[in-house]
Amino acid sequence: MKKQFVLELWTDKMFYLEYKKRKAFTLIEVLISIGLLGIVLVALFSTVKTMRDSNKHLHQYLQKSKKITKSTKILYLDIANSDGNLTVEKDEFSQLCIEQTKNSLYGLSMAKVCWVVLKENNTLVRIEGNNYSLPTRIEEKVEVNKIMKHIELFDLYHQKDKVLVFIKQKNEKPITFMLQGISKPELKIKKKVSIPPKKKITTEK
Repeated sequence: MKKQFVLELWTDKMFYLEYKKRKAFTLIEVLISIGLLGIVLVALFSTVKTMRDSNKHLHQYLQKSKKITKSTKILYLDIANSDGNLTVEKDEFSQLCIEQTKNSLYGLSMAKVCWVVLKENNTLVRIEGNNYSLPTRIEEKVEVNKIMKHIELFDLYHQKDKVLVFIKQKNEKPITFMLQGISKPELKIKKKVSIPPKKKITTEK
């Protein structure tokens, strides 16, 4: 019994000494660990950079898409809130003039709005004001907003009560939408009320 106890004690001591010897890492193990960690970190940084670039491109695309959506929404509201008195002139690009619309960006109760493509960079602009004509004169007060650049197609068709719009920007998908119920208000003709002539009263002598 005593011999067995001594043997177990000696075995435990040897195990402890062996564990104590193996407690610290060797220099080779440390170097291998550092090398592996370096490879993992390089791969991790590469993945993070790719994700950042992807998020940046996505953000830019969403911002651009948001701007295009906002621009087409303004045009849509200009036409939808108009009195139906639209003038479309055809040239290289269509030119739209809305005589009166409630959709004002500058707080006007009723505004005249024209959408024109300028030759410089084929820039689509929105002109808002009151009682002006194109081309505008210096004394006419108007507000001009640049909407889109590099326009390849800006075309409108107004038939009866329908307005069809086509917009194509360079390297972008075409935009098309249609509005219905856009018709000029009917002129109300006032009927003249005929007043019967006054009867002359004659007195007999």
